[in-house]
Amino acid sequence: MDSDLILGTARLGFPWQTLDPFLFCVHHDDAYPAGNTAMGPAASLAGRSLGNDFVVKDGWRMYHGEVVPGFPRHPHRGFETVTLARRGFIDHSDSLGATARFGHGDVQWMTAGRGVVHAEMFPLVRRDAGNPTELFQIWLNLPKADKMVDPYFTMLWGHTIPRQTFRDRAGRATEVVTVANAQGGPEQPAPPPNSWASRPESAVEIRTIKMEPGAQWTLPAGPEGVHRVLYFFQGSALAVGDHKVPAKVAIQLHADQAAPLEAGPDPCELLLLQGRPIGEPVAHHGPFVMNTRDELRQAFADYQRTGFGGWPWDRPDPVHPRDRGRFAVHADGREEVPPDALRAG
Repeated sequence: MDSDLILGTARLGFPWQTLDPFLFCVHHDDAYPAGNTAMGPAASLAGRSLGNDFVVKDGWRMYHGEVVPGFPRHPHRGFETVTLARRGFIDHSDSLGATARFGHGDVQWMTAGRGVVHAEMFPLVRRDAGNPTELFQIWLNLPKADKMVDPYFTMLWGHTIPRQTFRDRAGRATEVVTVANAQGGPEQPAPPPNSWASRPESAVEIRTIKMEPGAQWTLPAGPEGVHRVLYFFQGSALAVGDHKVPAKVAIQLHADQAAPLEAGPDPCELLLLQGRPIGEPVAHHGPFVMNTRDELRQAFADYQRTGFGGWPWDRPDPVHPRDRGRFAVHADGREEVPPDALRAG
């Protein structure tokens, strides 16, 4: 056994445990049915705790949505959200007047900074088929120096995110999708400018790894002094070096050692979160993450007084028209439309 390769393991719950500089990670995976005229589920909502439905029933959840699944208007301050939309769509609207629809492998990276209010709704656009929706939402901390920067979001459209396929000697494939790599590269889309991940010394990496049954691939060594965690969320078995790992486990690795991986008899999927710790005090309550309790109290007072800019939308859970493709309109009015905007999520 590689006795010094694995530092520890933990069962995956809801949310997943993370290490500095990450704060929080949730894997949402819902087999939504066909949509109704309002883009909510064309199914009975009886027996659900609408507005707070986190119990999987019939394969899906409404979360805080009452008509459309998702997370209506809510505030953030002091950290970043990184949302990997693997299947389905997410409709974003915020207090700065920015809005978007993304999915099909897109990523939204939002710096909440001094404060933003946003909604994240999951419109069920298909009326004649199911609407499976899968995403990761990752919270990445900001250092004290950047906690009060202006809010901002970056869209990393799916076609811009590097995907590499590696084959072992038997030809079995491992696909690695690199959402973030602080070392950068000519094809790596950049995170927001004030992100901890925008600093090369942060060594922040966010990757998904998909392995065919029996595939072998080695995760290269990283720098010393960083936290590296692999989340084994899909598959029945995985070998990490000489260590056999069961399903649904987080694996903390020594970052400065290469980690040989071998999938079990089923396809395996993993999420990698890596980064140099910020190493500052964390005061966290609800939607705010600051350094001290006094700063948290100030965040709540500021939100109650200003609403972080108000809410320019006519409902707390806005969604876009059913036939609207993927797009983003930023607070400055700049609009982005990916070349494959009309592809289904």
